[in-house]
Amino acid sequence: MEEECMLIRPMEPADWPAVAEIYKEGIATEHATFQTACPPYPAWDASHIRECRLVILAADGAIAGWAVLSRVNMRWCYRGVAEVSIYVGEHYRGRGYGYHLLSALCAAAEQAGYWTLQSTVLQDNQASYRLHRKCGFREVGRRERIARDCHGRWLDTWLMERRCAPDEPPGYKKL
Repeated sequence: MEEECMLIRPMEPADWPAVAEIYKEGIATEHATFQTACPPYPAWDASHIRECRLVILAADGAIAGWAVLSRVNMRWCYRGVAEVSIYVGEHYRGRGYGYHLLSALCAAAEQAGYWTLQSTVLQDNQASYRLHRKCGFREVGRRERIARDCHGRWLDTWLMERRCAPDEPPGYKKL
């Protein structure tokens, strides 16, 4: 398959309508998130780290996907640990966008001083599991019957983790 032209750039507030649509597509699959509705931008914005928000553009300039980080814990000792969220639009899945986007997010996170990235992958999302493995994440645990889906079915999740290669990532600041 021929490599598609892709551009990765920081997410901007003006990207929200396209980002929200891709998020809604992920919600509709019922295996990307336990969320059942897309929040309004102010709520979404407040819950994600501003310095590590990326979008990937297709050759035609359309936003094909997005990836962001969230704080795992507000305690100082966990300042270098973040949770990954990555979504690729329905028409762009299976074409390498996720790999390029997650790789770029991992690099941006290391530059910003994050030493551990974690991701929660729902049991039915084999594509996301494989993507995370391809990008250097390892399975560190499985949470059994952690939540119910919108149909009342109990679901498991995998906890995936990626550690920064050096002991202290480039952006690490000793306080």
